[in-house]
Formats: sequence, C-alpha cells, structure tokens
Amino acid sequence: MADHDRVEGAAKNVGGKIKEGFGNLTGDEKLKAEGKAEQVEGKVQNAVGGVKDSLRENDKRN
Repeated sequence: MADHDRVEGAAKNVGGKIKEGFGNLTGDEKLKAEGKAEQVEGKVQNAVGGVKDSLRENDKRN
C-alpha cells in the first residue's frame, strides 16, 4: 500500500500542473509560479513517501 505522502504528493503535482497551465493560458505569471512551486512540493512529498515505503518494505524483510 502506498504511503499517504506519495498519494498527496502526486495530487499536489497534478494540481500544480493544472494551475501552471491556467497561468500559461491566461498570461498570469503569479499563477504559473504558484503552479511550479506546487509541483516541486508534490515531487518532494512523493519522494519522502517513497523513502517511507522503502523503509517499511525493508522492515518487513527483516
């Protein structure tokens, strides 16, 4: 089962891509920047969740 951080991170990443797209469409630089920042946050959170998953799997093996 995927870690909650991975799921939430993926959702932030997708939301950020959508926000960036609307920023591109409307020419709103602030919206584009917010979207890019959300994507970074989502990727970091997803990576943290991946580490947690790996640690959990490692504990199951030992």
